[in-house]
Amino acid sequence: MYQPSGEHRYRVVAWWTSGNCGLAKSESAPNAIHFTTPKEFGGLAGIWTPEELLLAALGGCFTTTLRTVAGTDKFDITDLEVEVNGTLRKSTCGYDFSAIVIRPKLRIACSNERERAFNLLRKAERLCLVFRAIDAPLRFEPKIEVIDAVFSV
Repeated sequence: MYQPSGEHRYRVVAWWTSGNCGLAKSESAPNAIHFTTPKEFGGLAGIWTPEELLLAALGGCFTTTLRTVAGTDKFDITDLEVEVNGTLRKSTCGYDFSAIVIRPKLRIACSNERERAFNLLRKAERLCLVFRAIDAPLRFEPKIEVIDAVFSV
């Protein structure tokens, strides 16, 4: 049985390869991630940017956190999609995220589970460690859709 300890360490190494491109590698994943500066700042199209990777980290963290709290609560999720949008604005020290919006869309099978689902979404918001680590204005806009099963005899 898995017993979490009080401390976990993660390590990623990033380096420039050429021009405006680089690689990031984690010890836990076999593939490196190619990245570039945003194309608005001279980067290449079609390659992840650090800004997009940050938003992906938020979406991924929220998704895994919700799956964990739902599993612990024995709550059945029909489907989950998490959209994360970020806005950069020029500031006195360069560019900052002026807003990050996280929009989880949770599909559940039964309408009488709506309040429980909403409470689990809020719990995942509070527990998501990447969400808590971001020092930017964050908005949380959850949406719950009920997919009532129709049975025919």
